[in-house]
Amino acid sequence: MILRKDVDDTIYIGKGSDRMVNDKYMERAKVLIEALPYIQRFNRKIIVVKYGGAAMESEELKKSVIADVVLLKLVGFKPIIVHGGGKEISKWVGKAGIQPEFYDGLRITDADTLEVAEMVLGKVNKELVTMVGQLGVKAIGISGKDGRMLTVKKKMPNGKDIGYVGEIEDVDVDILYDMLDDDFLPIIYPIGVDREGQGYNINADYVASAVAEAMKANKLAFLTDIDGVYKDPDDPDSVISELYVDEAKKLIEDGTINGGMLPKVKNCIDAIDNGVTRVHILDGTTPHALLMEIFTDKGVGTAILSQEEGRYYDESRTD
Repeated sequence: MILRKDVDDTIYIGKGSDRMVNDKYMERAKVLIEALPYIQRFNRKIIVVKYGGAAMESEELKKSVIADVVLLKLVGFKPIIVHGGGKEISKWVGKAGIQPEFYDGLRITDADTLEVAEMVLGKVNKELVTMVGQLGVKAIGISGKDGRMLTVKKKMPNGKDIGYVGEIEDVDVDILYDMLDDDFLPIIYPIGVDREGQGYNINADYVASAVAEAMKANKLAFLTDIDGVYKDPDDPDSVISELYVDEAKKLIEDGTINGGMLPKVKNCIDAIDNGVTRVHILDGTTPHALLMEIFTDKGVGTAILSQEEGRYYDESRTD
């Protein structure tokens, strides 16, 4: 076989063939080869994707995220989406003449706010189900109230009553396993129910963690509005690719992880401590960030690992 590279960077393949392979296609082939060991390793494994924040505000980004999750399913993963809708809820709450209020990062939820939240989250859920279906994959939208999948009790942060905000007590994983076994992609919105049948709003991050923990998921991915965990918060190029739990705890103790990142990382550590193998923090506003994080050696966000897990990426490498 004879290879000749012409001035326009097109590679011509000889040996009687008039087929032309452009550099960009060879680059795509390299990407697929790099992804292969990850596809093999996580085939038929459960991954929970928490989807929310700014990545839900753009139709193009929404399509990108859904396409990524569908691809994960088509190559053999068992994905579950947990989504929020905070900004959309605030918009509709405002239209209803209610002033949005928060305490300790949680939405104060009276009966009227709960009604609006459930309506908005249900609407967002059906939109996501439709998007998945348009890509040829079967999806089912479900709230924690359906089949009592999420049983909650009233959450009282620091003893304060913030209304119908739930703290998860139990996840009925049988419902989710049945969906996965029937080849559906579950899409969950964060409304739960207490033992008396009262509905409650739940923070979507907590739902994603609880579902991942209950199902002993191999991966939990948080699509956020930040790149990951930084060595230096003032240096956007200092994202740490991989952290063991004990390393993450040290960064919390020395103050490197602070502010809005602190509760996110604590949530990740709790998930690892309760059986999840890897938790990923990545910027959902970067197109296809989920695929790049999972299927490449370095990734684009931060992966927090259990102590038993091996690193994928050596930070000292320069290649």
